[in-house]
Amino acid sequence: MDCFIKKIWEGNGEEAHYQFVRFSKGEFRNRAVLNLQKTSKIKLKGSFEWANDFVSFTLELADIKFSGIILSREKLDLDNEKKKKGIFKYDVSEIDLEKIREIKDKAYAMLLDGEAEGVVLKIKKRLPKPGKSEGKVDDKFCQIEADLKYWEKFKETFMLPECRKCKISHTFEIKDIIIPDGEKDFEKIRLFAKKKGKIIRKLKVDKQESQEERDFEV
Repeated sequence: MDCFIKKIWEGNGEEAHYQFVRFSKGEFRNRAVLNLQKTSKIKLKGSFEWANDFVSFTLELADIKFSGIILSREKLDLDNEKKKKGIFKYDVSEIDLEKIREIKDKAYAMLLDGEAEGVVLKIKKRLPKPGKSEGKVDDKFCQIEADLKYWEKFKETFMLPECRKCKISHTFEIKDIIIPDGEKDFEKIRLFAKKKGKIIRKLKVDKQESQEERDFEV
């Protein structure tokens, strides 16, 4: 699998649209933060934007059973359902790999924990409040700890450099919002309007800093 930033980098931004639904025009700094430490284990921590990608990634590593909370804008075939303000919430335990694969493209937040040999995933169970300032971003919202044998998969999926320690953050500059032709329904406009702009990717790798950019339309 590819993480949502990599999809944008490779020109497949439409597959990352769900990540930008909540954004309006403007500049949004310190987003999609990743912190890597690689010693005797791989430890990758990230802000809340990475929750779904962390779950999907661990599916590729091991046969994990997950537990936690799943949030969706559409009804899912799961037990323990609650609905509030148009959002379905499911408290799940022992949900297996096949069920996760079935629902992962429908859920907008999979706040799940899981563990298998050589892999541990932990994700906090309450999303941060909208509009949280860039200086208060929780960059430990999601955490994966894994054996070193998985390093090449980590590198490829999350666009990580060869290093022992790094921090990556992104600035989203949204310059234009493209509304679907003829659409009048406000909620559909909110969900399906495309965002156009630029992503600035900042890397601090073993104390060396660099930056790269990509234009995007998602």
